[in-house]
Amino acid sequence: MGVPLKAVQALDLWRGAIVESVRRDAPDLSARQMALLLTVYLTPPPHTVRGLATTLNISKPAITRALDRLTEYGLVKRKVDEQDRRSVLIQRTVKGSVFLREFGDIIVQAATDASAGVT
Repeated sequence: MGVPLKAVQALDLWRGAIVESVRRDAPDLSARQMALLLTVYLTPPPHTVRGLATTLNISKPAITRALDRLTEYGLVKRKVDEQDRRSVLIQRTVKGSVFLREFGDIIVQAATDASAGVT
């Protein structure tokens, strides 16, 4: 699955992707918010605050704050669990899917540029 990267190469690839992402008119997410968003989109649902806190090994209040911001951006939504009305499910949105698809494209372009020696 590709050529192994050295740490400095991986960091430079990440730098290229981050620089391009902040140049775009898109939400500027913290590392915690991005980790949470990627977890919601790349791991099988259902997702709850408690489950995400356990998965990411961070506090429920920290998850709630990150979810507040992601919800404001329209990247995720909360929905009361019909099976257990005390529980709130965290769900994907079309806007979140588009955001992550574009971010993935940025990473692919950064990798392509890096392999071509473009800086």
